[in-house]
Amino acid sequence: MYTVIIADDEEEIRRSLIRKIDWESIGFKVVGEAGNGEDALELVEKLEPDLLLTDVKMPFISGIELARQVREIRPTIQIAFLSGYDDFSYAQQAIQYNIVSYMLKPISSGDITKELKNIKLKIERKFEEFATKTPSSEKMEKSEFLMPLLLDSFQKERSEEEKKRLVEKAVECGVLEPGNLDVLKYVVLVTRILNEDGEVCTDRTSVNAIDSILKKYVKHSSVYMHGKVVSLLSATKTGFNKYLHIIVEDISQSVERIMELNCTIGVSRVGEDLSCIHECYLEAMNAISYSKKNRRNIHFIGDEERMNTLDQELVQQTIQDIENLIRSGSQEEIQEYFVSFGKLIEQRKVTKVAINFIFVQLIASVFQVVYAVAGNDAVQRIQKNFAFYSMPVLSGSTKSTLKYYEEICLMARNIISEQRKKSSEVLCENTIRIINEQYMDPNLSLSDVSSENSVSPNYLSAVIKRENGSTFKDLLTKKRIEKAQELLFCTSMKIREIAEKCGYNDQHYFSYCFKKYTGMSPNVCRRNYEENKE
Repeated sequence: MYTVIIADDEEEIRRSLIRKIDWESIGFKVVGEAGNGEDALELVEKLEPDLLLTDVKMPFISGIELARQVREIRPTIQIAFLSGYDDFSYAQQAIQYNIVSYMLKPISSGDITKELKNIKLKIERKFEEFATKTPSSEKMEKSEFLMPLLLDSFQKERSEEEKKRLVEKAVECGVLEPGNLDVLKYVVLVTRILNEDGEVCTDRTSVNAIDSILKKYVKHSSVYMHGKVVSLLSATKTGFNKYLHIIVEDISQSVERIMELNCTIGVSRVGEDLSCIHECYLEAMNAISYSKKNRRNIHFIGDEERMNTLDQELVQQTIQDIENLIRSGSQEEIQEYFVSFGKLIEQRKVTKVAINFIFVQLIASVFQVVYAVAGNDAVQRIQKNFAFYSMPVLSGSTKSTLKYYEEICLMARNIISEQRKKSSEVLCENTIRIINEQYMDPNLSLSDVSSENSVSPNYLSAVIKRENGSTFKDLLTKKRIEKAQELLFCTSMKIREIAEKCGYNDQHYFSYCFKKYTGMSPNVCRRNYEENKE
């Protein structure tokens, strides 16, 4: 049963739609209704429906703008327009936001029912396509091209002529399309699908599921690699700024809604050319290691590690494990890992030289991660606490060596945890500062603020909600209404002027938000204040 929210400012039409259509018989259930775009957006965020059926001409937030904002927060939702406007410009904008249907009023309940059945088929096809299990031969050819790019650490050493031939080969095998290749940038996504126990259940068929989402937004190629889907995305810088955060949310929400599973996604920084793909892959892998078990996780490496990581291949699986643990593991998990590693050393009779080599590499890796997350001062804190000139590399028992490095890793883990908490606090402070300074701009958005903070909208939204218990929109509205109250009480400005001063182009929308926030209209609020003052 697919869930629906109906939004129309004409209550008679809205109630008629709910009453006259036998929703359940065609596989839908109405879970909410709204009389304006503002309320519709709140319901979408709260109820997460499968379908939003909305009028185009809506108070406060138009249907077109509602579609844009819904795509930002719930990209998996299907949106259908019911409109009295047979205007090509509306249809054009509808196409831009992947509107599944554009119905014109007046329309009979029979015609709406027929169209809803078509919409249901489209949703089902999306579900089926996402879960299809048949890889194509074209994907196999692309895989053969992509694997060396992702795994070969010597790609950056290519000459300009070799890079040119590499692009030609990418076009030849379908990874890229001809035209405007010079402006393309590249991002690598790593996606792991997890069951309810947190166990990886990604398989080769998962490539089709991920590709069914990616094809809506950007040129892409995906391969299956050891329990994960690795996807190479190509787009312009503007394209990535516009769609990248929506793409990862679409994948995550689709896995959750259609497969009823969880997933973790790691996102690299934007690479300049195909020779950077190996580094992008390592960045995406590093990003995904910040994930917690049994949670839906999206991690942009630029959010987690503010400085560029060094181009270093991990020499041992041990080093990768410990990097993951100091990023997102607990103290107990680190301690347990070193106990297990000690037993492994004993069982396999690893030589002292090999142990020394592993831990010398470990120190470099730990410093690399700590430096990337917390900077030079954090590295110096570790150095002050551990006398590296006397570290037990060439002498001392295996047990004392393990204990020594365990303590270093524990300290590194604590520093990273502290730094991420501080970074979240700084992000929230910066967001509130930007809101305080720019609240009067009617176009101020989450994307604008995240760009100014050099993080993704997904990350900023999650941090604000975690730290403040509010959404970005809540914080912005709170500031605007508080400023409006101040102007109502302390000036003789007209309501229209106050609305414009507080970032509202529409006086009626301002009055609606004001009453929703304070419980009274601006005029009543001003009158009450004047009466109480006397």
